Amino acid sequence: MQRIQIRSEPIPQLIFGLVYLLILTRFIWPLELPLSIKVAVAALVLVALQFHRWNKLSSGSVFSPEFPRPVVILFNWAFGTVVLLALLQLLLDIGLLSAALIHGGIVGAPDGVRYGLAAFAMLAAAIGVRQAIRVPPLRDIEVGISGLPRQFDGYTILQLTDLHISRLFPESWARAVVERSNKLGVDLIAITGDLIDGTPEARQADVEPLQDLQATDGVHVISGNHEYIFGYGIWMARYAALGLRSLENRHIVLDRDGGKLVIAGITDRASRHNGHPVRDLAAVLEAAPAGAPVILLDHQPSDARHAAKLGVALQLSGHTHGGLILGIDRLAARANAGYVSGRYDVGGMTLYVNNGTALWPGFALRLGRPSELTRITLRRADGA
Repeated sequence: MQRIQIRSEPIPQLIFGLVYLLILTRFIWPLELPLSIKVAVAALVLVALQFHRWNKLSSGSVFSPEFPRPVVILFNWAFGTVVLLALLQLLLDIGLLSAALIHGGIVGAPDGVRYGLAAFAMLAAAIGVRQAIRVPPLRDIEVGISGLPRQFDGYTILQLTDLHISRLFPESWARAVVERSNKLGVDLIAITGDLIDGTPEARQADVEPLQDLQATDGVHVISGNHEYIFGYGIWMARYAALGLRSLENRHIVLDRDGGKLVIAGITDRASRHNGHPVRDLAAVLEAAPAGAPVILLDHQPSDARHAAKLGVALQLSGHTHGGLILGIDRLAARANAGYVSGRYDVGGMTLYVNNGTALWPGFALRLGRPSELTRITLRRADGA
């Protein structure tokens, strides 16, 4: 099996090192506690921050923790607690520095303040993990499309994305998502990439429920960047065996009594490397019927402006997980051409960036950016 090996990057390790240094020097050391307890707490923080190293030891990849699900949940809670505590400690230090500059002299914080920060971080992380691992609620949106044939007014698409089926999102979770999806009775299901985290052997049973997804015009799928981590060709073949219809670098034309609607898909940006099929949206749309609105499935939202220039009416993307935490989501926006969550107007095209059905099990935390099952209803925008 061909598999792309992901090397440990120095930048994340540097960031985690700085987080640990901040917690060690600014939170643990100032506490009025015996040295032995400080050492023990410092060791626990270090274990939590090495979560992704433990993942790699369990499976060979930081992207696929193969521990029992309760252990993965516990690690995500501990890792999330440390990250949130570091952010809170940083805010506290900024406040203390500001007070020192205003009043003069050194301004300290009592232990009670630090214990309060720790308690808040632990509670917020627990809420965030719970929000992340649930079966997502339904989110309904309507999208007006100029030139939409009247036969497709009211057409419904269920977008699923970033399922990241794994030890954290196993067979039981996938089956619950499938059951909730089928109850909606939509016209078409679009899965916009990152369906899995793990090898086909590890996820063999976990992906089985996907074969039960049902929609009038079928279930269509494209790749995300994580498919390329765990064997693109093998996974795309596996999806086809489950009855998921690939829209990789091609389009289909839906016809209702002479009214036409184009559904197109394109490979993920990760396909630009390692000899995989090249992204060429212009070629994908070349033979599409003139005047028919185009709906594009593209895992990452970064190339939305290019799609708009080629006349796409609606682009459905994921990848960002909504930025995970409200406020910090702006970091994810910077890495995705400014698009991170929800609806955008891009040169007359509607871009919808889905928060995700699930998310990467290496940082399963959601605060203010909930997961979603997204039912999109198409409406005629011009009254023609």
